[in-house]
Amino acid sequence: MKKINKLSFILFLMILFSKTTVQAQGLATNKLGSIFPEDIKWTSFPAFPKSAGLSVLIGDPTKAGLYTVRVKVPAGLKLEPHIHPEDRIYTVISGVFYIGIGNKFEDSKLKAYPPGSVLVLPGNTPHFHWAKSGDYITQVTAIGPLGISYLDPKDDPRNKKD
Repeated sequence: MKKINKLSFILFLMILFSKTTVQAQGLATNKLGSIFPEDIKWTSFPAFPKSAGLSVLIGDPTKAGLYTVRVKVPAGLKLEPHIHPEDRIYTVISGVFYIGIGNKFEDSKLKAYPPGSVLVLPGNTPHFHWAKSGDYITQVTAIGPLGISYLDPKDDPRNKKD
């Protein structure tokens, strides 16, 4: 009898954790779920240069509602001035995140945010980024849909032909 109870308990735990711990990217906001660092899937994002990566962690940034994404930018890459219509919360996961506020890319306006820093960026605030001291990863949480518009259309990778 005790062996059956132990086996039942182990089977119960296996079923419970198989449904609640590791799920595909874009976890729902109303269900228990998690993603471990080694399971994060990076993809390209048309509005970023090809060397940058995007990972959808929570929600669907193309729809209305809460979402969380991570952005990975390689050393030296600059993201020219752009805006997002949604209010955003940035958390620096790794590297140093350099961001400047303004309509023109100006080194003197860049501010360095080390890992663990949190930055609130109101919607429609013109800003720019630079992976000045190496790769960085930021986590962005916002209410979608995600939007991005470059101030100068020629800076938008979606407008460039390969």
